[in-house]
This record gives sequence, structure tokens and C-alpha cells, in this order.
Amino acid sequence: MSDKNREGKRTARERMAAEREKQKTAEKRRRTLIVGASVVCVLGLAAVIGVVAANSGGDDESKASGPVVAPSGAQGKDGLAIPVGKEDAKATLTVWEDFRCPACKSFEQNYRSTLNELTEAGKLKVEYHLVTLIDGGLGGSGSLNAANAAACAQDAGKFTAYHDVLFENQPMESDDAFSSDNKLFDLASKVDGLDTPEFRTCVEDGTHDSWVVKSNEAFQKGGFSGTPTVLFEGQNIYQDRSMTPEKLKQMVEEADKS
Repeated sequence: MSDKNREGKRTARERMAAEREKQKTAEKRRRTLIVGASVVCVLGLAAVIGVVAANSGGDDESKASGPVVAPSGAQGKDGLAIPVGKEDAKATLTVWEDFRCPACKSFEQNYRSTLNELTEAGKLKVEYHLVTLIDGGLGGSGSLNAANAAACAQDAGKFTAYHDVLFENQPMESDDAFSSDNKLFDLASKVDGLDTPEFRTCVEDGTHDSWVVKSNEAFQKGGFSGTPTVLFEGQNIYQDRSMTPEKLKQMVEEADKS
């Protein structure tokens, strides 16, 4: 065999080996995406935890001084949870999310279809709690404004659809785009029947701002380490590195049979 042919085969083998390694790396990244994203969110904000605590007052305090107006159908302690799914579902998932949090978006991307399937089947009830962690850490009001708008969407019976649209169109973590009412109206136009005068007034007036602030205070008092915090029957499953949508589905279905 000529040196040229040997070199060609060696090069081909190296390319194949490199491609296999690339595929292995991609698969490993896919499997650890959820946990990895959580770590990034938590560690990224760890340096500003002091700022979070300091910023829990200020503008939020002025908003909290107004009346706490819970969105339609809110449940749980102090009416801070927006429920999705049938009331008599045997399993409950509690989710604390910030619309500016990239780890929350990652969770939604990976688990949304499973959660939708289980809630629509009447096997799971999801209780959403809205948080303003990123506003406190990086400044701005996008987390608060988006959460208020989502609560306004709940009043209109459009929470789930608008919740999903907000995450699908989430800006960079450092971009406070959700602070703009016009941005929130533009995204509302993607949900059939949501962009109404009533919705716009609710967003512009910050009708549920004090409620969002109260929800964020409950998050801080709960001692949670970051967003998203996902509790299944009270247990934090988001910290479980073995957790997958398939495993969660199995847990829900086992609870449904009990």
C-alpha cells in the first residue's frame, strides 16, 4: 500500500473518531442540559445574592404598598399559585419561575410537552409561582412586568398559552426587554384573543404587581436556591440529576394509580 493510501485511510479514521467523539459530547450535553442550566442560573446569580437581598426593597416596596390583587383563580397559601390542570388530579407539581431566567426556559423546553400531556389527561396539576429574581440581581423590571402580564393573561383565561410564548421569546438574561409594555403587547398578539383593551389596561396599570412582589417574597422566605425550583409532592426534583421527562411521567402515573 502506498504512503498516500495509508495516509488517506489514517485521515479518514481520524475524521470518524472525531465525529464519534463529537456525537458523544453532544449526547452528554443533551442529557445534562437541565441540571447544567440550573447550575449556570444559580452560580451566575450567586455573586449578586447580596444585591438581590438589597433590591428586594426599593421600587418593589412601593409597588407592594398597593393592594394585592390576585389573578383570577389563584390558589394556595395567600393565593400565590396559578393552577394549571384539573383540581382533582392526584399529583401536584409546584414550579417557581422567572420569565427572565434562562434555566427556566431550558426546563420549559425540555418538560413542556410532558407537562401538557399529563395536565390534559387529568393526571397532574401544576401550580405556577412567579418570581423576580433576575430583576433583583441584574436590575430592571422585566421579570416583574412579565409576571404581571402573565397574571393578566390568567384573568383572560390565557395563562398557559402566554406563559409559553414568553419563554419562547425570552431575551438574553441581561436584556430587560420585558420591561416594555409594547413588547408584552406584541407577544400577546401571538395568543388568540388575548390582546384586548382589558389586557392592555391590566398590564399598563400593573394591576398584579403587588401580588407578584408578594410571590417573590414567599420565594425568598422559602429558602430556595434558585429558579426554576420544581417540587413534586413537596420534593425538589430539579436537583435530581437522574430526573428526565420520562421519569417524571412515570412518577405521575404511579401516583394516579394510587
